[in-house]
Amino acid sequence: MIENVDLTLVDWSRAQFALTAIYHWLFVPLTLGLSFILAIMETIYVKTGNEEWKRLTRFWMTLFGINFAIGVATGIILEFEFGTNWSNYSWFVGDIFGAPLAIEGILAFFLESTFVAVMFFGWNKVSKKFHLTSTWLVAIGANLSALWILVANAWMQNPVGMIFNPETARNEMINFWAVLFNPVAVEKFLHTISSGFVLASMFVMGISSWFMIKKREEFMAKKSILIAGIFGLASSLFLAFTGDSSARTIAKVQPVKFAAFEALSAGKQNAPLVAFGVLKRSGERIGNKELPGFVFKIEIPDLLSVMTSGSKDAYVPGLIDLVSGNKEWGIMSVAEKTERGKIARQSLMDYKKAKNCNDNEQVTSLLKKFQDKDFRDNYFKYFGYAFINSPEDVIPDVYSAFYSFHLMVILGFLFLLIFTLALIFFYNGTIGSQRWFLWVVLFSIPLPYFASELGWILTEMGRQPWIIQDLMPVSIAVSNISAYSVQITFWLFAFLFTALLIAEISIMLKQIKTGPKQ
Repeated sequence: MIENVDLTLVDWSRAQFALTAIYHWLFVPLTLGLSFILAIMETIYVKTGNEEWKRLTRFWMTLFGINFAIGVATGIILEFEFGTNWSNYSWFVGDIFGAPLAIEGILAFFLESTFVAVMFFGWNKVSKKFHLTSTWLVAIGANLSALWILVANAWMQNPVGMIFNPETARNEMINFWAVLFNPVAVEKFLHTISSGFVLASMFVMGISSWFMIKKREEFMAKKSILIAGIFGLASSLFLAFTGDSSARTIAKVQPVKFAAFEALSAGKQNAPLVAFGVLKRSGERIGNKELPGFVFKIEIPDLLSVMTSGSKDAYVPGLIDLVSGNKEWGIMSVAEKTERGKIARQSLMDYKKAKNCNDNEQVTSLLKKFQDKDFRDNYFKYFGYAFINSPEDVIPDVYSAFYSFHLMVILGFLFLLIFTLALIFFYNGTIGSQRWFLWVVLFSIPLPYFASELGWILTEMGRQPWIIQDLMPVSIAVSNISAYSVQITFWLFAFLFTALLIAEISIMLKQIKTGPKQ
């Protein structure tokens, strides 16, 4: 791992990865949700034999295909960047990160690619039931792809199921099931796919609303609103449930992130949940880091304590506790974690020195040390802190964490309201006359995309400075390459991805205006 870090290289590498991830995630959520909506619609067609259901299924399938193709292209580039821009990280994580991505490529991707051809081109070449099976398998395969990628990302948030090998300076997987069923992975997967379901439902309802405003394709529009409304309402409720459980887990494994997205400076019992607020500069500092205060805030009494442990009397640590420590509540300071991290790092350096000097006795002793559970849990667990310059550096940008979290939650409740109203208007037979509502739904199409991106901003920005929580800061994970080369590829990717996005929107708009084929 490199010692003298080019911060310009770090910043540009982060910017390039963020650019690729943001564009990639503009395509993925629609694929996750729309694939299941297609499967539901085609199931109704096979059950009823009504050709109108086949017609509307094929219409939405065309839009799915346009989005699917571009999503795959951006995803491949994203995975390559781990090797080109983040080679120190890729080396350090060993097979733990590579295994889920390999499974994703072999299992889910091939499952998708095999049956997606049948789904698109097999309408008159295979039986109805086989075609329906293919559509369901594409939906399952698309979501399995997300599973393995999210498992890999969750390990970065909460590294489990591994042991560090000082011989290779790599982490090696010893428990695949611990990695797969990592609490962060389970909740992240469920929360992410349900957000994709909500996004796809709003996408279908919004376009269907446009058809109703234009008084075109009334059967398709109404039935699509019905399917998307039910699917979206169920997904929104599940999204709220998984979001709540995710927050509880974050409070345990990433308490600094949890305190940041609530802008909680000082810990407290009976801690209220800030439903929303506006931040300001408070003047209160930890080292060289200024903590924010509130211009105003709307609070729900005791709810933050209840959210973290189920009891309103529970103590919720704030940023000050997590940096400076709090002996009364058993919270270790960053300074102590840094000391322990330095011991772990020094042990690795001693191992390398003993290896070079052929001191077999010392090599054996240090190897046993790294395999000892007590050393792993109390020292190596904080390995990354050895590279932290100041204790306050572990605090992420509170402003981005706070606003991204609260705007995401507010939008989630807005989607719940929209799906509920859509179903009420549908069942009382007034959906066609509620033109104001149809316009609202149409212009709400971008909002789930925005909420989904906010979720990833919170996930990734909220755990800074870590690329692997507590084990590796971002600053030492980059490849030893020229910052200039990263700048060039950044602008190339920015141009390419923007062109792809414009192309997708143009093709989709043309297809929507054309409408379902007769």
